[in-house]
Amino acid sequence: MAHTITEKIFLSHTEKKDIKPGEFIYANVDLALGNDITAPLAIEEFQRLGLDSVFDRNKVVLVPDHFAPNKDQKAANQCKILENFSRDYRIKNYFKIGRMGIEHALLPQEGLVRPGDLVIGADSHTCTYGALGAFATGVGSTDLAAVMAAGKCWFKAPQTIKFVYTGKLKKWVGGKDLILFTIADIGVDGSRYMSMEFTGPAIRNLSMDDRFAMCNMAIEAGAKNGIVEPDEATYEYLKPLTPTLSPKGRGKGEGVRKYNQLKSDRDAKYFKVKEYDASKIDLQVAAPHLPSNSRQVSRYKDIKIDQSVIGSCTNGRISDLRVAAKILKSRKVHKDVRLIVVPATQKIYLDAVKEGLARIFIEAGGVFTTPTCGPCIGGHSGVLAAGERAIATTNRNFRGRMGHLDSEVYLSGPAVAAASAVLGRIAHPEEI
Repeated sequence: MAHTITEKIFLSHTEKKDIKPGEFIYANVDLALGNDITAPLAIEEFQRLGLDSVFDRNKVVLVPDHFAPNKDQKAANQCKILENFSRDYRIKNYFKIGRMGIEHALLPQEGLVRPGDLVIGADSHTCTYGALGAFATGVGSTDLAAVMAAGKCWFKAPQTIKFVYTGKLKKWVGGKDLILFTIADIGVDGSRYMSMEFTGPAIRNLSMDDRFAMCNMAIEAGAKNGIVEPDEATYEYLKPLTPTLSPKGRGKGEGVRKYNQLKSDRDAKYFKVKEYDASKIDLQVAAPHLPSNSRQVSRYKDIKIDQSVIGSCTNGRISDLRVAAKILKSRKVHKDVRLIVVPATQKIYLDAVKEGLARIFIEAGGVFTTPTCGPCIGGHSGVLAAGERAIATTNRNFRGRMGHLDSEVYLSGPAVAAASAVLGRIAHPEEI
């Protein structure tokens, strides 16, 4: 029987020979992730079981990134729980302050996720790793506890919507714009409990960073996961991180076998197929209070802003910072705007310093800060007051997401966020 890539990954993690959408399965998990918000509850539930060890200390990952660096005593206590558990259970992949990063940028960077893996994380944006050809999805804290104990999790096999993108992208347009445009088209429940499979010539020409951005926001359409079939770009990205994963024609090993298998069959059944001409998609901005409120940037040129945030697990990678720096170089942030730039990992932070990007942000009048989820969740390092408005490269703009319930968040890619910081209003980069 023909299967989608998501169905094939499920089958490879069970002993089943066939699978259909809607079917419940108990599947092996390759990696289980928790952060400083979700892991403490999982740890509490796990310890009730009285077990001496987790299912595999190399396959549990703990990243304190949401309220870290510790913003207050409660945050410090949460992070301490992770540290104590990691020490007591000898968790290999515990990323303390100074070695950490925003989890969904950190795990791919560290080579912890590979094509064909089945990954769960107690965080909704775990779906980011689908850019690597993995099945990755968010779960609750008690599910994480169960996986830490058994190494398995229950899943309902999702239906799949195939999104085909053709055409050449316009200047400045990236993965963030494609996914915002898509969510605007189908709605925040348009892929509810489904797999969003991104494909087509435009996707194959996208950088890995742009693919991460697209899969990251699959959850904003209600999806169970987002996924891109691994190709040469995938394996080139992974090559220095996981040497056994060689692209087809570049050697023998696990990578070659998986590369040949990790494709949806031509006659695989889809819930529906959506086709888009990417050459017609402009830079996007999503207005409050839903990611689906997305229109081309010119629709919002009269919207003044108080804050611009460039970063997060969606757009805090080095390519995003390069785009922003290109626009901000030799310019100044508007006197009425706070610019906050958050590199997604310590490595990206260091790369930005080495490349002179950090200097550009600071000389422009912005703040260049340590990796953290803080501004994105309205936790710290960029909370909005009542009546304030921000443009951000983050992934959610729900009411109160970045602070006060009477504040507003507009979502965009790094080019628009940088240009808007200079002009003090939502702006297209070509305006400057």
